[in-house]
Amino acid sequence: MTDLLGGDDGAPPERADAARNRARILAAAEELFAERGAATVTMEDIARAAGVGRGTLYRRYPDRAAIATALLDEHERRLQDQILRGDPPLGPGAPPAHRLAAFVAAMVELLTRHAHLVLGTEVGRSRYATGAYGFWRTHVRLLADAAGAPDPDVLADVLLAPLAPDLFLHQTATGVSPERITAVR
Repeated sequence: MTDLLGGDDGAPPERADAARNRARILAAAEELFAERGAATVTMEDIARAAGVGRGTLYRRYPDRAAIATALLDEHERRLQDQILRGDPPLGPGAPPAHRLAAFVAAMVELLTRHAHLVLGTEVGRSRYATGAYGFWRTHVRLLADAAGAPDPDVLADVLLAPLAPDLFLHQTATGVSPERITAVR
């Protein structure tokens, strides 16, 4: 992520007008995605709601998934930071089973607030190609390995499967509460 002074990635600083347009695009998209779901919002809808031209929108974001990814990025980064540096049980220092339970609870909370965004970024097989999924998978795999589970590579995906956004939305739409999902161990 680049700030106005230039980022650590060596990218040039973002122009002030580009930063304003980016903020307007993301705010408009987040509102539209929350109201209607990412799958029903068009790029034209986002451009219109943000008050920018389609060219401005497409220069920065080639599709809805790229916009959903940008919106979701900050929420996921916060959770990743808590996993790496936060207090136990989510952060280091707790037994693997307690960390896994805390992780599931944190993911259910993330899905409760932002499933519409996650669904916009994780469609079909693309779920497994996202950086966030790779982080979650590595975290769960390391916990499974630390707990001495057989075949932690396979187990990591099995444990993450119930946290797929489409399944989460299906369950909650049919009356399963987030608390009930979190309680399953």
